[in-house]
This record gives sequence, C-alpha cells and structure tokens, in this order.
Amino acid sequence: MGNIKKIVILYGGSSSEREVSIKSGEGIYKACKDLGYYADLLDLNDLNLNKPDLLYEFDIVFIALHGFEGESGKLQKKLDEMGILYTGSNQHACEKTWNKAKFKNILNLESISTPRGFSVDRLCKDMDSPFEMFQEKYNQKVEQLFLKPAEDGSSVDTFQINSSDDVEQSFKKALDPNRAFIFEESIKYKEFTVSILDNKCLPVLEVKYENDFYDYDAKYISNETQLNEANLEDSLKKEIELLSLEAFNAVGCTGWGRVDLLQDSKEKFYILEINTVPGMTSHSCVPKSAALAGMPYKDLIKSIIENAVK
Repeated sequence: MGNIKKIVILYGGSSSEREVSIKSGEGIYKACKDLGYYADLLDLNDLNLNKPDLLYEFDIVFIALHGFEGESGKLQKKLDEMGILYTGSNQHACEKTWNKAKFKNILNLESISTPRGFSVDRLCKDMDSPFEMFQEKYNQKVEQLFLKPAEDGSSVDTFQINSSDDVEQSFKKALDPNRAFIFEESIKYKEFTVSILDNKCLPVLEVKYENDFYDYDAKYISNETQLNEANLEDSLKKEIELLSLEAFNAVGCTGWGRVDLLQDSKEKFYILEINTVPGMTSHSCVPKSAALAGMPYKDLIKSIIENAVK
C-alpha cells in the first residue's frame, strides 16, 4: 500500500450520471475499507472546488465521478494545481476522450478505425436530413445512424435514427438539445469492451442485450444484458487488444480505463469511445472483466490505487 493510508472517494455530483456514480462510489468505498485503508465518501455536491482544502486531509482522491465532473479533465486540472494525487488519467487525456468529436478526429489522424460521422452544433426540429449530410460527406448512403451528445456518457441522449421523423423525436426527447451532437454510422454486428489496467488488457467482453442498442437501461437496469468473455480466435483477440491499447495510448490515457468497440460483419473492429472513469457497479464491465482474470473487486481497487502512485 506504500504511503497511501487515507483515501477519499469523490462521487455523486450533479451530472446525468449521478445515480451510477453513487453506486460506483459505494462499491469502491466498501472495497477500500475491506483493504484496510481509512476511507471516506464525499459527494462532489458537498465540496466547494474553489476551497477544496478538505482534500488535503487525504493521501489520494479516488475519482468515482462519471460524466463531465469526473471525465472532462477539469477536476484533474484542479487537483494537479493543488498537488493532490488522484486515480486515473490526467487532464489532457480526459479532455481528448470526453469530447467525442475531438476524440474521433484524433483517431482519424492516427489512422485508427472508428465509425464515420459528423458533428452538429445543436439539434433542431427542422434540421437538414442527416442521411443527406452523411452521403454528401462520404459519398455513400446509409440507412441507419446513431445520434449522441458530443459530451456525455452512459448513453444519455443517445438515439437510433432511421428517418427524419426520428430526428424530430430525438429533439423532443433530448434532455438538452442545445448542445453539440454527433451523427455516427450504425455498425450493428457485435459489440465488445476492453478494460485496461496498468497498460494491459483484461479479458475482452462481448456485450449482448435485448434492447435496440446498448442504452442506459441495458447498461445499468436490465437483467437481460450479458457481459460474457468474448469467444474470439487468437488472431482477432490479439487484434482487438492491440487496437484498444493503441487508442488508449494515442490520447495519453494512464492507470485504468475502458475502451468500447464495434465489429462489423467482415470482422473489422472500430473504436467507439474511451471511458476514463468507467462504471464500477454490479452491472459494470471493468469489475466483470477483472473477475474473469481472477481478480476480485477489492484487488481491482487496490491495483487502481497502486497505479496512481507509480
């Protein structure tokens, strides 16, 4: 455990992923106590980040904040300025992964495969057809697109788009249509997730669900969702691991994280996104993947903490 004795788990907050963050934080807190650390839970809503002197009482901050408060890089920047140790990636890596449009641009520049798409400043009821916009940009027709916020997580405000009517419905249903969104081509053959710990891949998971896509319900509520070890040929397993690590390192991620990927019917993999503070609930992918590697939840937490000290 080194010099780490007192840990504060920063969780909760006010993002759309607050409830998930609370469940993650509670699991991490219990694990820290079981490991023998002095641990405390602190809801970000109860912390004044302009005067966060309370954090100096602890040896490390375990960031369990999902959404913009924990993954945008702003918190990491503040903690760096204060000289406070924390888990996970730094400010710059978080900035590059939190904004999906920026992330896709980096992947394209690095020639790392990712679904094709384009950005819009906001959603409008009478906006131009995204199908026509896609065809104009890529000179190819598509019959289905996905619409998602440029900055958010847990599939919040994510919609499957099959027609212009779906765009109008997404405008009506969106929690916040007045922000940047991206339209992305639909690749619906198989879906995988690769958890990375200390720059090594844990067992690859294939994600299977009953919903139309891997939405919030499928991720955190439905008992029908299956997270099973992927049954991949050795060559494909090596390919998906190398691709995940390539993307992870291209944006400077460190410590731990999760890479989500799609595979098309020709077995080509595409990087979808990187989560710098993945969920740590009973439904979450990282603990499941660690368990398949023979690593209990509390040992996973210990490894994340120890990686922050390196």
